Amino acid sequence: MANTASAKKRVRQNLKRRARNRWRLRIMRDAVKDLETKLAGTSTNDELTASFRAACKVLDRTAQKGVIHKNAAARKKSRLSRQVKAKAQSA
Repeated sequence: MANTASAKKRVRQNLKRRARNRWRLRIMRDAVKDLETKLAGTSTNDELTASFRAACKVLDRTAQKGVIHKNAAARKKSRLSRQVKAKAQSA
């Protein structure tokens, strides 16, 4: 258990940051899942593009805040982009 005032403050800060990071991860996963759902269904190219841009924006923001590594965000964007392009060409 934290004894000093600074240690108690650090515990409070860590709890807040953990909650905020978990919220950011949830938002990111929801955006990616939304895009994957549209990829699996019958969506127009405009809907796919809009969903892809939204997912990229969320991934970039999540990486910028340090919740995920920037290379992890780039890898996810690359894979999603490849899927969107394949879906657009097949349609």
